Amino acid sequence: MLCAISGVSPQAPVASRKSGNVFEKRLIEAHIAEHHTDPVTGEDLSVDDLIELKSTSIVTPRPPNLTSIPALLSAFQNEWDAILLESFTLKQQLAQTRQELSTALYQNDAARRVIARLERERDEAREALSNVTISGGAGPSNGDAMQVDGQGLPEELVSKVDETQQQLFSTRRKRPIPEGWATAEDVSSFDVKSEIEPQYPGSNVVTLDESGDLALFGGADGVAGVYSLSQQKLVRTLKCGSAVTATAWWESRAVVATAAGTIKIFEDSKEIAELGSHAGPVTSIALHPSGSILASAGSDKYFMFYDLTNFNVVSRVYTEAAITCCAFHVDGLLFFTGGPDQQIRIFDVKNGTNMATLETGAPVRSISFSENGTWFAVAQTGSSTLSVWDLRKQAVLKVLDVGSPVDSMRWDYTGQFLATAGSGCVTVQQYTKSSKSWSEPVRKAVSARDVAWGANASSLVVLTPEGGLTIVG
Repeated sequence: MLCAISGVSPQAPVASRKSGNVFEKRLIEAHIAEHHTDPVTGEDLSVDDLIELKSTSIVTPRPPNLTSIPALLSAFQNEWDAILLESFTLKQQLAQTRQELSTALYQNDAARRVIARLERERDEAREALSNVTISGGAGPSNGDAMQVDGQGLPEELVSKVDETQQQLFSTRRKRPIPEGWATAEDVSSFDVKSEIEPQYPGSNVVTLDESGDLALFGGADGVAGVYSLSQQKLVRTLKCGSAVTATAWWESRAVVATAAGTIKIFEDSKEIAELGSHAGPVTSIALHPSGSILASAGSDKYFMFYDLTNFNVVSRVYTEAAITCCAFHVDGLLFFTGGPDQQIRIFDVKNGTNMATLETGAPVRSISFSENGTWFAVAQTGSSTLSVWDLRKQAVLKVLDVGSPVDSMRWDYTGQFLATAGSGCVTVQQYTKSSKSWSEPVRKAVSARDVAWGANASSLVVLTPEGGLTIVG
């Protein structure tokens, strides 16, 4: 009997129940421990399938060809030749493997180059489409938009930005709380006062004018309206042509952004200007503290600044990501954008330079600045928490858990109260400077899309998902 593995007579022979092959016990057990198969047939095999064979102990005779020195030398020569042949085979296999690896690496590098070229061509095509849309849709007031890409503001606007920043920054720390402003006790007593029937289904944002009486909002049907809280009726109707995506007030003029990429400015009920340069919906608009510059941001990854003296585009900046929200810093020197790429980008208003990028960890839905000039709040898509950031440290100062997804939030003028709106509730988060602590004096089970502070922070105007208003005060 010879071992099927070693080819020599086994010292401790065993046989497989399945194949009947004979093996050296130590060899087959080692093979089973590693592979769990029969080395000859490839079938599954375990130690329990082995039968130990009994035989008389005999001395293994020396092979007759190894009984002389010439025979031993011949055997050594044969072994050496076999080793040389095996070494040659291994070298051939190594060379072939290296060639296959080199080919695979070349193919991978070529694929990466093709992907990079396709991505570059895709971005160029998107930009070309954006430019074509701009050239075809822009009116005579902003036809020079293509000549201002990446350029800084004109000198007169730069001077206005600097003047506004210096004026607001110098008075911010010494500014007292206005007389008649709501106290913590007033805010804690807030309750639902009135509910206004749905006016514009699909509304996402509501904005109050400086008096706190006129609420501007619009819906998916392309119509916006101005509702008087004191008169409790709709006083103006504004036809915008496509779904309303954002609203703002420019003094007494209503500013409405649409899904068609245009921005319409109304005085009373008459349209006095149309600004349109976005290749897609305008997602957010913001008015500079000076009142001289309007900013718009869109899903086409651009934000633009408009000179409100002549309604021309004065700056147009590409941000490498779609923009869901934007806001000017309260001093007017910085411009913030947020998007689904989980980043907040900070730009210099005067030259459009990207000054910093903040990682938030989730898509950014809304940004709101505190009047203290150093804090800003960030709401993230689908998150029940909002983060209060310190601009000086560029880090999160406080995380507030509201308990339900937050869609929007607004600071009051004094920076004491932060109102939040979401599908589950409306809350007010209060910061007490003396104790450096946060509290929640108001929580109302009102489903909301947006919220705005009324006059003297004496009330909250809540935009409902149905397009109506709820007054909490």
